[in-house]
Amino acid sequence: MKPKPPAAAPAPPTWARRQAARLGRPPGGWRLTLYTIIFEADTRAGALFDKWLIALILLSVTVVMADSVASISARWGELFDVLEWGFTALFTLEYLARIACVRHPWRYMRSFWGVIDLLSVLPTYLAMAFPGIHLLVDVRVLRLLRIFRVFKLTAYVSEYHMLGRALAASRRKIMIFLSVVVLVVLIIGTLMYVVEGPANGFTSIPTAVYWAITTMTTVGFGDITPHTDFGRFISSVMMLMGWGTLAVPTGIVTTEMALSGRQPAVTTRTCHACLTEGHLPEARYCMHCGAELPAYAPDEPAADDGAH
Repeated sequence: MKPKPPAAAPAPPTWARRQAARLGRPPGGWRLTLYTIIFEADTRAGALFDKWLIALILLSVTVVMADSVASISARWGELFDVLEWGFTALFTLEYLARIACVRHPWRYMRSFWGVIDLLSVLPTYLAMAFPGIHLLVDVRVLRLLRIFRVFKLTAYVSEYHMLGRALAASRRKIMIFLSVVVLVVLIIGTLMYVVEGPANGFTSIPTAVYWAITTMTTVGFGDITPHTDFGRFISSVMMLMGWGTLAVPTGIVTTEMALSGRQPAVTTRTCHACLTEGHLPEARYCMHCGAELPAYAPDEPAADDGAH
């Protein structure tokens, strides 16, 4: 019996891996073919589907934005209505196809992407009863996040997860830093309330704290300004402190990102035995159950599973 080689190092938890376990990859037939095209971008058919989907999303959002311009809407309004209903029909069919090809459709409908897909078509239908709500179809722009899968920017996806891990690892340091900032603005705000007083616009301590926050963050709306010399001196100190405070969280997160290192790129290839997704491109066996994986061929058309 051929000994089983050691399994590849487990890839970090990704949205794609959690999706496979949560939604359920069909075992075969037309549903598996449809699932591969819609949810997996490592095949030519899947990548082409997602590219066309992104193009339609961009066009639909462009139509909505153009329709909000009065001069353009007066001339092309009827065409925009026809296009909007066409986009809605296509996105509705896509939403139904996603539900039909997964083994747990209710889980997909409750997932983040399922809610986004539903919200991208609901406004057009609700506009028949509530005019004006169709402008909310700009939620479709959130679906452009699929571009990370479509163009195989696995390096960017890895960086995204690395940023998330860095933020999680540095959350205690950031919270301590923010607590110090809160203490500083409370003290400076109270001091400015005493120095300037209600006569110069600092009518209360909360108002003075609001001024301290806008000054430290270098926003400076200008609605409240100090009039005394000592108040201007405190303002100058706050502005200089603001430059330093902006750099501290960035340095903390950057250090954690450098320490976390780069994770290996993963794919959307799925184990047919346990439905685990997110294997390394060079992996030959499933990292969970040890079953042999199909050959990784991202540039080849999807296999004709319906013929199996």
